[in-house]
Amino acid sequence: MLPTLGTTENLATNFYFPFERNTLSAYLDILIFNTTMILDAAARNFQPFSITRLLTTCFGSGNGEKACILIDLPDPRDIKNFKFLEDETLSIQNYGHEVFYKGFKDGALEAMNWTGGEIFAYRETGGSNLDMEDFCCDPHGKEMSLDRDIYSNYDIILTVSTFSATAPLTAKCKEFGFRGATLHGLNQIILDTGLSVDYDLVSEEAEGLRLGLTQADRFEIDFQVEGEVYTLILHTNGQEAQKSHGLCPPGKPDVANLPAGEVYFVPESAEGVFPFKYSEETIGLLHVKEGRIYKSQFVYGDYAEIEAHNQRLVDDPMIGAIGELGFGTQVLPFSGRDIQDEKILGTIHVATGRDDHLGGKITPDLFKEHKNASHDDVLYAPHKTPEIRLPEARMVKDGKSTVLIRNYKPTEFMVACLETHASVEA
Repeated sequence: MLPTLGTTENLATNFYFPFERNTLSAYLDILIFNTTMILDAAARNFQPFSITRLLTTCFGSGNGEKACILIDLPDPRDIKNFKFLEDETLSIQNYGHEVFYKGFKDGALEAMNWTGGEIFAYRETGGSNLDMEDFCCDPHGKEMSLDRDIYSNYDIILTVSTFSATAPLTAKCKEFGFRGATLHGLNQIILDTGLSVDYDLVSEEAEGLRLGLTQADRFEIDFQVEGEVYTLILHTNGQEAQKSHGLCPPGKPDVANLPAGEVYFVPESAEGVFPFKYSEETIGLLHVKEGRIYKSQFVYGDYAEIEAHNQRLVDDPMIGAIGELGFGTQVLPFSGRDIQDEKILGTIHVATGRDDHLGGKITPDLFKEHKNASHDDVLYAPHKTPEIRLPEARMVKDGKSTVLIRNYKPTEFMVACLETHASVEA
């Protein structure tokens, strides 16, 4: 029988434990925190989705703002007469039409005290957070300009897309003054859970964790693959933590990422090694120095994928730049879409590429080709990367090391930070 030794932090840092490391990990896995916060998404009761509740919480009470919906399509002209609805592969865009466009027409626009409610299509970018072409179309087949006809004429822009548009729209909102939300990858699980929560509460919880992590010196993440442990160190050098919390109130141009719920940093430098899952069959080890991935090392699978990545790193070294470290804050079910799954408590994501929308200095003009100037989240979560274990993630702050996550489970410290402001209720 294992003894009761107090907090997990004491177990990890202040106590000699006379068992093998995997025995300690097993003990930590079953440790029950003294917490009122529900840590199992299956035990939560989510309210039925309400478009007006979501939009009122995120954007505040309406005051005559003009709103529209944007979707991305392989050919924007397929919005004419809603032809794209015939394509079963465009389920995300179908949600944009059925939930938001029809929702507006069925009374949500009036209930919000908004005007407009139109829907437009732009050409899909082909990559996460790549800049968008200016060309767009309306359901009558009229060819239009995003800059001239959309950004200049709407106060609220909701974007339901296959590829994330958060970075380019964040830049555009500062130029044109609109507010908005990006809802890429939308599916029914997200609608029923991640978009059915109270975002005032999500914001409060994220603020609690933000305060706990802010001004950290660095973060150390241990990964285990094929029995070997590798560590990535990300230096934040006292940086103020930021939060993605879903609130976009009047008075300031901004674009929210929905579902929201994370605390993140823009690392100033990084070094070490971390694993990357290229496909279901292929794992590589990414080697990092001076804040950039400089090579991928074959572990198993298709060696051609490793070679192709290494060639891309040679052709355009900026694609290896480490642009973000993020920690999820919400208790949600896995949806199969990174937009929600990266917001789940116990997961970590490390992003490569542009980070200007997060306050970083990696801008699209630094890349050799436009198609390379993406922001790609690399998510580590038990459902997505079961081949990659996460023994520990640690924060070093003021000379003290604090464990945040063990085996994809938050430690007592992390849960206590979230509970500082609020707790998840059943």
